[in-house]
Amino acid sequence: MQLKDLLALAAEAEGDAGAYEVAAREAVRNLVAPQGKVDPALLEREQFAAHGFAWIATYVAALRQMRRWAEAGPRGELELLMLQAAFGEYLAQLSGGIAISQVEIVRPGALGLDAAALDTPSVRALIAANTAAVRLRIAELIGDGLESGSFGALGLDDEALEEVRRQFRRFVDSEVAPHAHGWHLRDELIPLPVVQKMAELGVFGLTVPEEWGGLGMGKLAMCVVTEELSRGYIGVGSLGTRSEIAAELIRSGGTEAQKQKYLARIASGELLPTAVFTEPNTGSDLASLKTRAVLEGDTYRIHGNKTWITHAARADIMTLLARSDAAKPGYQGLSMFLAEKPRGTDGEPFPASGMSGGEIRVLGYRGMKEYEIGFDGFEVPAANLLGEKEGQGFKQLMATFESARIQTAARAVGVAQNALELGLRYARERIQFAKPLYAFPRVAGKVAWMAVETMIARQLTYFAAREKDSDRRCDIEAGMAKLLAARVAWSNADNALQIHGGNGYAMEYPVSRVLCDARILNIFEGAAEIQAQVVCRGLIEGRN
Repeated sequence: MQLKDLLALAAEAEGDAGAYEVAAREAVRNLVAPQGKVDPALLEREQFAAHGFAWIATYVAALRQMRRWAEAGPRGELELLMLQAAFGEYLAQLSGGIAISQVEIVRPGALGLDAAALDTPSVRALIAANTAAVRLRIAELIGDGLESGSFGALGLDDEALEEVRRQFRRFVDSEVAPHAHGWHLRDELIPLPVVQKMAELGVFGLTVPEEWGGLGMGKLAMCVVTEELSRGYIGVGSLGTRSEIAAELIRSGGTEAQKQKYLARIASGELLPTAVFTEPNTGSDLASLKTRAVLEGDTYRIHGNKTWITHAARADIMTLLARSDAAKPGYQGLSMFLAEKPRGTDGEPFPASGMSGGEIRVLGYRGMKEYEIGFDGFEVPAANLLGEKEGQGFKQLMATFESARIQTAARAVGVAQNALELGLRYARERIQFAKPLYAFPRVAGKVAWMAVETMIARQLTYFAAREKDSDRRCDIEAGMAKLLAARVAWSNADNALQIHGGNGYAMEYPVSRVLCDARILNIFEGAAEIQAQVVCRGLIEGRN
């Protein structure tokens, strides 16, 4: 298909898909907001349809970004075939059913929609053009991607960002990828010399303004760096997440003194932060947090329990969410604290008075370790109340959600890319029946689609980052990016392991680690169901 014809078809089909999304939105609005405002009870009752609509909207947004990516600059045969496959596959799923989990498929009838609404000439043409031959040609074109590092143009169109990507790719290939599987198998922390090199490269101050000791780069740069780091190892890609959250909390909600005291030290890597939010019985229900912060003179004493705290033992400072006013229900009584602590060791993870805890053993995502923590009178100076104002904790945290979810989507893209590369390498090297696995159409087809869907997730993530960099509200875009990218990471890891066959199930092969690492992406920073809820509610309430 010629470029001009393909872009014209894609534009027409995008319009058809957009009209279908509008119909889905109205159908769900009638179900959950019959009086014009979302009824929480109805939204809960109609979760399947509501979350299905979120996935429909996410697919349409993803196709829109793929078309813009293809139109934005010179694109070769590989990129055009990727566009063709992306439209053909996602349009077919919109028409026939989107798998929102391994056991749930949202079909048009679930929302009271008629699939015939997508039975238009442009949609039919693109679905018909998504052939096995297209995937095999994509597989042929990316066959040398391991050597060239090219699986399609990224669409950054910025030489400075391209150089940043190359710099971090070199770092990952030399300092991370050769050692990541060993760290995982030994279940050990990422070595401090690696952390120090990351600090020297500016990872921890990437988006911190220069006036506060950072590099002053945007969220798109954060995505590029995070993606490359996570391609080597999700733990390394995630090291910057806590610094990103802490710096954004302080930058947006801290006092001038707090900014002066902490931002430059976080940006330089001198202070390693950890986020202390989750409790044993709350998960995503932050309004139910029970950990208390009791003010005694000029000191708060913390009492309660936290869990799933990443990198907690090694961290120097905690962004700690606690209830400072027990009389105020829900989010109102929550405050955020900048709680300093000494670094721990394996033998004594929490050598601080009023603080104890231990490690939670996990399947993957091991390089920073997970912990549960108990607080029994742990002291935090009143001056370390973020913004020196109580009751603002949840609002302050909400201000970081967009960046955190964009960064998590970028982590997922990096993991997806890692799985793609592992699957491709094994398929090319493994000989069966006197030829490489890659010579078999279903193997090559799997790898081709992995490459296409990784690009789809990447472009949706980049779009969310660009929106954030333009100071536009992007909670919906960030939720969509995280929702899709996490699924792609898991799908790619699963397919890469399938390509490895029995060897993939052996712990000695890195793909076994990537499968375990990929699974967490659909859970942390808001589970897939939470992301779908955010997207649906936001669109129904007219935020976009």
